[in-house]
Amino acid sequence: MQMGEGVEWALHSCLNLGWNEGEAATAARLAAFYDLPAAYLNKQLQALARAGILTSAPGPRGGFRLGRPLEKITLLDVVVAIEGAEDAFRCRQILKDGPGGSTEVDYRETCVLNGAMRRAELAWRRELAAQTLAEIRDTVERTFPGTPEHTRERLSTLRR
Repeated sequence: MQMGEGVEWALHSCLNLGWNEGEAATAARLAAFYDLPAAYLNKQLQALARAGILTSAPGPRGGFRLGRPLEKITLLDVVVAIEGAEDAFRCRQILKDGPGGSTEVDYRETCVLNGAMRRAELAWRRELAAQTLAEIRDTVERTFPGTPEHTRERLSTLRR
C-alpha cells in the first residue's frame, strides 16, 4: 500500500498553519513553502476543509486556517480526508470460485487471510488515530526549536 504524496503535503501544511498563529495562508503561499504545485496542493487543502480540518475564506485576506486545534487533529483524520475511508485490503471473496467454494458462504467473514489483513489494517489505523498533530508539533519544536518562528517568517515573505 502506498499513500499519495498529498498526505505528506497535507500534514506539513497543517503543521505550518498551526505555527502561523491563526493567520490565513493561501494555497499558493503554502505550496511555495516547499515548491509544490499550487493547484494540486489546493485540491488537498480543499479536501481538508471538507473534512473540517481546515477552514477556507475567499478574498484578499482569505486563505486557509486550521478548523480545529492541532490537539484535535489526528494523523488518521488527515489520511482519511486525503485518501478516503476505504479499506486498503478488500476481500473480493475469490474463494467462492475456488475448489470447494460455495456461493452460500460470506467469505469476508470466514476467510483467514481477510481476517489477518483486517487486523493489520485496524492496528495501523489505531496507531494513526492515537497520534495528534499537536504531538508531532511538540516533537518538532523540541528537536528544532526555531521552526515556529522560521515558518511564520517564510510564510509572511512568500507570494500570495
